[in-house]
Amino acid sequence: MTNDEKTTPSREQNIILQNAKRLSLSGVKEVLSFDEQAVSLDTDLGRLEVRGQSLKIDSFNTATGDMLIFGTVYALVYTGVTQKQSFVKRLFR
Repeated sequence: MTNDEKTTPSREQNIILQNAKRLSLSGVKEVLSFDEQAVSLDTDLGRLEVRGQSLKIDSFNTATGDMLIFGTVYALVYTGVTQKQSFVKRLFR
């Protein structure tokens, strides 16, 4: 196994933004938080923040990791790799 194969995520992630109004994502593991201005996701490539206006999660298939978001999308920002922390570690940060 080469170094590239070791660092490559087990699943691919695709992002399709159509007319800044319809966002289709794959590789989503979990929805961390959401409201009309931001959706925070744990993905195969790390934490992804979707920022915009009137954002609504239309569908999320937890088995396949596919998600569809409607609304006006202003920004997609990867904020780093998400690492699960225990409750105690989060409590005493």
